Amino acid sequence: MSANNDRYETAVARYFEAWNAGEQDALAKAVAAAWTADGSYTDPLADVHGHQQIAAVIAAAHEQFPGFAFRLLGTVDGHHDIARFGWELVNEADGSAPVAGFDVITLDGEGRIRSVHGFLDRVPA
Repeated sequence: MSANNDRYETAVARYFEAWNAGEQDALAKAVAAAWTADGSYTDPLADVHGHQQIAAVIAAAHEQFPGFAFRLLGTVDGHHDIARFGWELVNEADGSAPVAGFDVITLDGEGRIRSVHGFLDRVPA
């Protein structure tokens, strides 16, 4: 684990703020705060670039899982401009977490996300 973990934890906190933003304007602002203008997001279900496309992927997840929130699972580990962390998608009503995975992010010099490479470890049938 890096001695400068605050940088990674801050970037990941902004990442979750974006994933948990419910209103369209708040989502757009959170994505802009977390990602570089040319940032990307790639997982088994999406491969998008730029703020609008990233926000669209997040909005689609909210439509598919209303009443759910993304939460950090474990700790953030990072070195150089790379960090990794686990997450789960939690039903706020009953605490169940049908979706979980881990992401690897790269950061720019200011701590904004350049790219996300996501992996799904648990998905509903």
